[in-house]
Amino acid sequence: MKSANLMLRMDQGSKKVLTRAATLRGVTTSDYVRQVVLTQARQELQEARTGTISLSPEDQRQFWEALQAPVRLTKRQRQLSKIMRGH
Repeated sequence: MKSANLMLRMDQGSKKVLTRAATLRGVTTSDYVRQVVLTQARQELQEARTGTISLSPEDQRQFWEALQAPVRLTKRQRQLSKIMRGH
């Protein structure tokens, strides 16, 4: 298989973050970016094909808590609601 190059530009701070993360994994920065980006891209393609999204356990908990929280409408939202109902 013939390889292809992909170049991207980023600020020095972002590059340092990537380099530090790669070092933690014990891989080169290029390998780190390749691994992380491909994993994310595959997940997004799968979600697009199935029409579903995957959430981490922590994201699932936060989503559940948000659904359970009572809705508190602002004054402007209540006014809009009255207008839309014809009052």
